[in-house]
Amino acid sequence: MKTLYVKKGNDIVEEGGSSDCAYIIESGSVEVSKTMGPGERKVLGVLQEKDIFGELGLIDGLPRTATVTALEDCAISVLTPEAFTALSKRNPQALVPILKILAKRLRATLKIVEDLEDDVEKK
Repeated sequence: MKTLYVKKGNDIVEEGGSSDCAYIIESGSVEVSKTMGPGERKVLGVLQEKDIFGELGLIDGLPRTATVTALEDCAISVLTPEAFTALSKRNPQALVPILKILAKRLRATLKIVEDLEDDVEKK
């Protein structure tokens, strides 16, 4: 895998940008944010060493759903579709952590939707 070195404050991926790979943080930390409206940005979370992001783009190739910005200087491994395919053929068990991350993030999203629905019902 190729390693990217990203300076603090630089975007690694931008919301709406093209996607075809995932990233694994080898060192440093990043902030994940989403545009909510004109000039409004919401921080979704902070990821650190050994965390993965961009996995949706690796799987479906659709535009990025969030912006990821380096909070400090980072070293980040790039997981390309070719490396992902080779890994899945060579060691399918290695995909389990990615599936767990997808499930965890889906559950978190469903919780947010549920909370929003509760807020609407109370009004």
